[in-house]
Amino acid sequence: MASIKQRNSGLVQRRTEAIRSAADKDRDSADEEDEARRGEEDDDDNDKGDSKETRLTLMEEVLLLGLKDREGYTSFWNDCISSGLRGCMLVELALRGRLQLEACGVRRKSLLSRKVICKSDAATGDVLLDEALKHIKETQPPETVQSWIELLSGETWNPLKLHYQLRNVRERLAKNLVEKGVLTTEKQNFLLFDMTTHPLTNSTIKQRLVKKVQESVLEKWVNDPHRMDKRVLSLILLAHSSDVLENAFAPLQDEQYDLGMKRVHTLLELEPEKESAKPNVNELMWAVVAAFTK
Repeated sequence: MASIKQRNSGLVQRRTEAIRSAADKDRDSADEEDEARRGEEDDDDNDKGDSKETRLTLMEEVLLLGLKDREGYTSFWNDCISSGLRGCMLVELALRGRLQLEACGVRRKSLLSRKVICKSDAATGDVLLDEALKHIKETQPPETVQSWIELLSGETWNPLKLHYQLRNVRERLAKNLVEKGVLTTEKQNFLLFDMTTHPLTNSTIKQRLVKKVQESVLEKWVNDPHRMDKRVLSLILLAHSSDVLENAFAPLQDEQYDLGMKRVHTLLELEPEKESAKPNVNELMWAVVAAFTK
């Protein structure tokens, strides 16, 4: 009788432990579902937050800095913005995790000799970016940053590579800004021809952009490029390469202007090869900077 009682108590104990373990598993799975649900809610909140502030790509920000508010077009004398916008595309794709540079190898290849590699071909939702990404993904052997800036700009003597050129980039970017409610579309007569222009209609967004650039080298200056926000650092360097950075500092008082430009020159004097070798950097961004400063 004693042995039967012991056997029964053992069965009850094992059954109790099984019930407890099953309950623990159910609790764990419920916790995981709650965490997943919380994550989805956070993403929704982030999306709502992003929708409150119009999000612009680097190309759109550089173009917006270069556009004359009332006239709605860039300076006729600016011959840098075309290649600058192509550089913006490469950096934007790199910041979004679509592109990267090939490994530097044992012999430490220079930034300008390393090829651009497609890291992910997932669509970005931006037609221009997706078009550039498609070209880069399908091109074998891969090309360097310098080559891609030239090819996307149409600056090549090779007729077999003319299809890489992205056409009407400024007009297409302006239309994106029209859709985002930043610009509007008008027709202007220039005696000999009519031209479509895109005057500023939402001054708040442009003021916010200009303030962001100004504060990054004034009130929020950190004196270390690696502590700066990567997107803001890219914007300053690429806006300078596109010859539109001056427009962001024009409204400043003389003292602030001098201080801001002095700090910008501090960034421009950095050596891309050394900076790209530091941890947690975007190598492709420094390669684009090297291409414009070589």
